[in-house]
Amino acid sequence: MFETFDYKRITMKNLNKIFILTLMPLMLFSCKVTEDQLQQQDVVKNVDPERYAGTWYEIARFPNSFEKDLAGVTATYTLRDNGKIGVLNQGYKGSLDGKLKKAKGFAKIPYPEWGGYLQVYFFWPFGADYLILELDRENYQYALIGNESKKYMWILSRTPVMKPEIYDMLVKKAIERGYDVDKLYKTPQKEQ
Repeated sequence: MFETFDYKRITMKNLNKIFILTLMPLMLFSCKVTEDQLQQQDVVKNVDPERYAGTWYEIARFPNSFEKDLAGVTATYTLRDNGKIGVLNQGYKGSLDGKLKKAKGFAKIPYPEWGGYLQVYFFWPFGADYLILELDRENYQYALIGNESKKYMWILSRTPVMKPEIYDMLVKKAIERGYDVDKLYKTPQKEQ
């Protein structure tokens, strides 16, 4: 009446299939921020992708495994014909004279009305939320980036050096949003 389960048929290939079919959808849905969460995060609305594109210098960040020991970090965003945004993150290993490391990916804007929310992918299909929390709306010269869990944060600038009063203002805004700014690490940058 019932078929008995044959444990001998379990192979690594079968385990991978089980993982993909059961756990992968759960992981994908858990990574995506909902519109209610965006409202609570108060992301910048109506971000102009053309003005946001280009190179940003990382002024400070929360320590993370994918940028460990990197200096001179930049993020360059390029608009693609398919509506996605090309992402090139790069930095120097160990010091500003170290070996250049690059990471290429892409970003999507899942909710165009919430222009300050992107999903960034370096390893498809695993995406991460990228929340533009503060932005120089007039000149697009600085930005505060975070994520829904508040585990990641970046302060970005169009130049490798940021005025102290702008840095202090962005740190204050991060505190108001509940980020633990004691974790901030100032990224070494080459001065122009």
